Amino acid sequence: MSIQRENPMIIIPAIDLKDGQCVRLKQGRMDDSTVFGDDPVAMAGKWRDAGCRRLHLVDLNGAFAGKPIHAQVVKDIRAKYPDLPLQIGGGIRDIDTIAAYVEAGVQYCIIGTQAVKTPEFVDEACRLFPGHIMVGLDAKDGWVATEGWDDVSTVQATDLAKRFATAGVSAIIYTDIARDGMMQGVNIEATVKVAQAGGIPVIASGGVSNLDDVKQLLAVADQGIMGAITGRAIYEGALDLAEAQALCDRGYA
Repeated sequence: MSIQRENPMIIIPAIDLKDGQCVRLKQGRMDDSTVFGDDPVAMAGKWRDAGCRRLHLVDLNGAFAGKPIHAQVVKDIRAKYPDLPLQIGGGIRDIDTIAAYVEAGVQYCIIGTQAVKTPEFVDEACRLFPGHIMVGLDAKDGWVATEGWDDVSTVQATDLAKRFATAGVSAIIYTDIARDGMMQGVNIEATVKVAQAGGIPVIASGGVSNLDDVKQLLAVADQGIMGAITGRAIYEGALDLAEAQALCDRGYA
């Protein structure tokens, strides 16, 4: 049965930054990357022209360094395309970093590692920058990983979602690491569980490989799924960004 949505899901292209290039990793492994371009600003323009409503940026080097490495690239994209909302993750470990990004015009800062290690940091960030904070939960078999996915914690993604239920987080980005970059489809069940646990809108990430994956997410959008991040699929042509967004805009699964 088709389900009409009031607010369409958004399809969010990912630009993962490594050593100044646009890359995609497989299962978060820095030593297993594919380079798709050496001009992140031009790549942002490509997805903007294709009709994206928001761009997902990841500072991969920053995630491992624990501090921003590609902050200037992010600012350059913001300056070139001021009408394109940005969300950025990777290496956001302190308030000063968030302040710098927000001041530069970035709409959403994604807190990952610190959300696991110091949940109170998320509370403080939401208080200081209301409406600008997202939490990135990257999980292996339901357990949250940190430090650029190098370390798997003893914290369940659903438990963290519950922890932030009243913090003021704009959205949770849930990534199934086992599926990220593998073109194997989305872990629908786990994604929905995270949305239900926290009552916070969830953006699905990891494994979005074709239009069927988008349709599967649309079918559960009313359970808290507000969007999907896609990377390798749009870079390799397995998913047409404009077609996927048009499907979401029609509001049917």
